Amino acid sequence: MRLRRDVPLAPMTTYKVGGPAAWFAEPASVDELVAAIGAVPPSTPILVLGRGSNVVVADAGYPGLVLRLGGDFSRVELREDGTIAAGAAVPLPRLARLAAEAGRAGLGFYVGIPGSVGGAVRMNAGGHGSDTAEVLVDATVYDLAAGEVVRLGGVELCFGYRRSALDDRHVVLGARFATEPGEPARLDAELRAITRWRRAHQPGGTLNAGSVFKNPAGDHAGRIIDELGLKGYRVGRVAVSTLHGNFFVAEPGATAAEIRRLVEEVRRIVAERTGIELEPELRFVGDFEEEATG
Repeated sequence: MRLRRDVPLAPMTTYKVGGPAAWFAEPASVDELVAAIGAVPPSTPILVLGRGSNVVVADAGYPGLVLRLGGDFSRVELREDGTIAAGAAVPLPRLARLAAEAGRAGLGFYVGIPGSVGGAVRMNAGGHGSDTAEVLVDATVYDLAAGEVVRLGGVELCFGYRRSALDDRHVVLGARFATEPGEPARLDAELRAITRWRRAHQPGGTLNAGSVFKNPAGDHAGRIIDELGLKGYRVGRVAVSTLHGNFFVAEPGATAAEIRRLVEEVRRIVAERTGIELEPELRFVGDFEEEATG
């Protein structure tokens, strides 16, 4: 493993925006992960970047160490006890398909989520009536503060809607998921149905990062944005999708600052007209304040 400097991050995110990482490493094992963390100053901020589907990196870049897990963290193991162990770097659609092919039911909702296992655990990713908290047995996590690997169950992870107890002090290494026996053909049909629904209702094939806002209690952010006539609302080269109000689509040449401004504008308009304070699901990393004042 090699520690690199000033590595462009835009190609690693679904929005294709943002500046470089001050330091970058792709550890393939826990030992390499620990070595990478130990190679930078102790106060260096650390960001784990999975498939880049829920993150917007500032145009100035990320002033710390960015870790992109691979190797051991990309493995999937079908266990005899009915659980599936998956590394943090495993793409969620791949996990869903492998489970279906093996006749393991319960993980099909992951097929339409463009993230990885690590991100799913950290934010309790979900969709189509299910979420990670419902299927997770436990997660293996590297605690940066303690410098040790720990195993955490659902109680310790304190799952809530699109959140968990994990933060930037933790690196998810992998997780175990509970499954039930299922007929592969039926499970495959379920995956196809979810995929068709997503293609019909969400702007696939565009530069986007999935849902921008968390749904407020008892409602849907997309419905609220649509009802206010904000589909197509634009800031520079970023616009609210005309297909789904909770997806913001970027054009080539867009900037992270434009995405941030559009999110803030839509939040402001929704709050002024409805009194509802939408909470972003997107993570903005790097120094956006410097860009705003610079």
